Amino acid sequence: MRAPFPYPRALRLLPAAALLTALSACYIVPVGPRGGYDPGPMVADGPPPAQYEVVPAAPGLGYVWIGGYWTWRLGRHAWVGGRWAAPPAGHTWVPHRWDRGSRGWSERPGYWQRGR
Repeated sequence: MRAPFPYPRALRLLPAAALLTALSACYIVPVGPRGGYDPGPMVADGPPPAQYEVVPAAPGLGYVWIGGYWTWRLGRHAWVGGRWAAPPAGHTWVPHRWDRGSRGWSERPGYWQRGR
């Protein structure tokens, strides 16, 4: 018979929780059949007005505030809060946006652009 794990159950789950937290910070951009960005589903209604955000102090010099935006999740618009980010050298932030087309609205995620 194996001896029971000497730590409480909460501590045994800590490594798995840390891994899930790290993976949830990843952002994957879908790629279309020709290698370009796939805008995802067309949405009948445009996003609501942007929400008011209190911008906290920057965590350090050179950080850029990336404002919050509306995204499409589970069949509805969902707000994603803003955050501070350290830009890659020589890059500027191009904000998230929604484009209106003849078939509805499509979402375009923000990205870092070289130069500009």
